[in-house]
Amino acid sequence: MDSNETYADGAGKNAWDVIILSLTLSLLAVLTTAMNCLVITAIIVTRKLHHPANYLICSLAVTDLLVAILVMPFSIVYIVMDTWVMGEVMCNIWLIVDITCCTCSILHLAAIAVDRYRAITDAVEYSRKRTSLRAAIMISVVWLLSIVVSLPPMLLRRQEENTCIIKHDSIGSALYSTFGAFYIPLVLILILYYKIYRAAKTLYNRRASCLNKPEMNGHMLPKCSDREPTTLDTLSPPEKSVSEPSTEGDRARITVKSPKSRSRRERSVRRHRISSTRERKAATTLGLILGAFVICWLPFFIHEVIVTICESCSLSPEMTNFLIWLGYLNSLINPLIYTIFNEDFKRAFQKLIKCKNYL
Repeated sequence: MDSNETYADGAGKNAWDVIILSLTLSLLAVLTTAMNCLVITAIIVTRKLHHPANYLICSLAVTDLLVAILVMPFSIVYIVMDTWVMGEVMCNIWLIVDITCCTCSILHLAAIAVDRYRAITDAVEYSRKRTSLRAAIMISVVWLLSIVVSLPPMLLRRQEENTCIIKHDSIGSALYSTFGAFYIPLVLILILYYKIYRAAKTLYNRRASCLNKPEMNGHMLPKCSDREPTTLDTLSPPEKSVSEPSTEGDRARITVKSPKSRSRRERSVRRHRISSTRERKAATTLGLILGAFVICWLPFFIHEVIVTICESCSLSPEMTNFLIWLGYLNSLINPLIYTIFNEDFKRAFQKLIKCKNYL
């Protein structure tokens, strides 16, 4: 996504610095392409991953793949050449793809947060509503919103010779672009993941309390499963294969089978330990999701607003390029975070890499 600043002025650049920079950026582009292709292929060929929640992950991977193959290479050429040499038509196409795909990638993260929130707060009802059609509608809405957010800056863009950038002429334009593409989705994601974690923690504690007190006044209490969803994997819906990375790596049921000789207290302690482990894992993975998103995109969008308000506050071209590519890096991190904690995805990747048939 382009900044208000031009790409680096090449004066005084060392040839080796240019080579190292171009190779580094090219490596990032190749890795981003490979990881997102792996995710897309795994979802397509693995029946176990054919679930509406994973369709959002697949759409996110497609969006990030477009960033890798249609945005990053042109950006590398622009940085290395220090000037735009591909003509005005290509510039317009590149800017449209750049802004739309980066915005779409961010909005996908918000859509995934909404999907997870519904899955944990209304698990039984939402499991019936969570259809392929609903996933397709969510994906369509995300792309439509991305276009709505991206078009105005392009239509108001002033063309400049040998440059391919978008400059915000007013604070209103900058706020519209940055709030629509980042700040509003960021607030939504923070609120939803906070509520998801609180809901998960409440359910963990309630289930642990239930398991620790199997009897009262000589009477057996109802099993937790009689009153709550059938899984403690609260950051995932009851379905077996889902998109959430939070606790999918741990498929162990809380109702662990044990020898008859084991006392209820021993079983209860073990169950509580599993519940506590899952809660810590949920907190860790949610932190990774939010941390990666904020670290990658927040500096760029803060810079976008600041340079519009204060032209003398602009950063150096090198730092501006760094902020732009820090945002692009999120397209490499997304497929890692959203799949690496999922055992189904990991097994699918292993089979795919080993060229095993799992259709």
